[in-house]
Amino acid sequence: MLQVRNVSFNHRKDLRTLVSDFSFTLNPGDKAVIIGEEGNGKSTLLKWIYAPNLVEDYVDSQGERILGDEVLAYLPQELPQKDKERTVYSYFSEANGFYDLSYDHMRQLSAQVGYQPDIFYSEQKMKTLSGGEKIKVQMLRLLMAQPTVLLLDEPSNDIDISTLEWLEKLIQHWKGIVLFISHDEILIEKTANVIIHMEQIYGKKESRCGVFRMPYREYMEQRAQNFIKQEQQAVWERKEKRIRDEKFQRIAQKVEHAQTTISRGDPHGGRLLKKKMHAVKSLERRFQKEDAEMTKMPIMESAISIKLNPNAAAIPAGKTVLDFQLACLMTPDHQRILSKDIHLVLRGSEKICIVGANGVGKTTLLRKIWEELLARTDIQAGFMPQNYEEELDLSMTPVDYLDKTGSREERTMIRTLLGTLRYTAEEMDHPISDLSGGQKAKILLLQMILSGDNVLILDEPTRNFSPLSGGAIRDLLHRFPGAIISISHDRKYISEVCDTVYRLTESGLNKVSIPDERVASK
Repeated sequence: MLQVRNVSFNHRKDLRTLVSDFSFTLNPGDKAVIIGEEGNGKSTLLKWIYAPNLVEDYVDSQGERILGDEVLAYLPQELPQKDKERTVYSYFSEANGFYDLSYDHMRQLSAQVGYQPDIFYSEQKMKTLSGGEKIKVQMLRLLMAQPTVLLLDEPSNDIDISTLEWLEKLIQHWKGIVLFISHDEILIEKTANVIIHMEQIYGKKESRCGVFRMPYREYMEQRAQNFIKQEQQAVWERKEKRIRDEKFQRIAQKVEHAQTTISRGDPHGGRLLKKKMHAVKSLERRFQKEDAEMTKMPIMESAISIKLNPNAAAIPAGKTVLDFQLACLMTPDHQRILSKDIHLVLRGSEKICIVGANGVGKTTLLRKIWEELLARTDIQAGFMPQNYEEELDLSMTPVDYLDKTGSREERTMIRTLLGTLRYTAEEMDHPISDLSGGQKAKILLLQMILSGDNVLILDEPTRNFSPLSGGAIRDLLHRFPGAIISISHDRKYISEVCDTVYRLTESGLNKVSIPDERVASK
């Protein structure tokens, strides 16, 4: 059993309360997902449960963790820098129990993620692995320790669909406790039986957290229905209150008027008025008590709102945006051939997605395409890499990074747009390095929209957006009037945004059918 008692987090820089006096208990068999908008403290809560010292440099925390005999294993959202410089063998060898593993156990573990046992002794640097390969290696190391509690921060990031299906089965059949954060709504729908919802309401000035023991889709539907019912009840009660108050005011005014005009020579009438005034006061106190018990107007954390730049030019349907040919795709160090005879044609406002196994070279191919498009003068292309640090200056604030002219009008517009993306005024003035992965992704997306790009090159564009933001992001990209070339394993993104899907293999790009997860997941 894992217990969290009365935990509170207060952000040191902007003094914002992320969590206030929150408690919950998880038991073996619970698969709990933490949901909430970007920057609401989801990763902070997961880190604190694993080791409170991981968050002490940026939040003040209070509360108690009761772990009992549980053995915790934690997958961070990003591989620590010190581990990126290690070899895969060095990374595994530092784990407890590595040298006690039998070959059969190594073979069983590695086979679960599609590796051979020799992966444990690989001299390849961790930083040279693809995003999905890093996740697989980290998960292998976690499983070696035979944990009873898995704490997973965005485990679905960057992994291919076959590994994602393995992850789903792992969570579904895990006998212990799983507490995870994920942007993948299909993964959440298929695995979670407990929802922990972390909200920031009243303009992020107040936190609200709740635990709901039900599947994700049922929770979202019930939440929406309850919101509508509560809102309707609250509106009806306020309407009845207005009618009641108007009637009461007429009675009270009559009594007050009679009191001011009654003759002093009429003691009997005076006593009757005194009783009426007493009744009026008593009725007023009763109404005040009823008003205090009225149904409250429901408050829901406002969703992000983002619109396309009207200056983003639509691309004519017949225009060939890209006719890309590559005889041989090599690894970045030119030591190995990844694929041959690649041919990709992109026309008009087509939305293309490239899928494939981890390590097959999808990101390498996307960079080759980006380099070719960057040299073009007839289109304007924007790029969102998998690693945001490649494009972002982490020392700058979001406003300074997006500001190109320095004019007051532009900075005001940028602040307004950041506000629609749920940034607080304080977060707009934080260094980008202090922001969550989802908040960094929003900056890159906003930059492309402000720049008027008409071709977007996106490497895992939804990987750090919360499932609550996901619908708005997918709708934005679906309505984008230009062309998109992307890599993604997000099944909702593929089915709702993309027109064409290609699988990258050793023999080139092959067109595949698009899975309609909107139907398949029901």
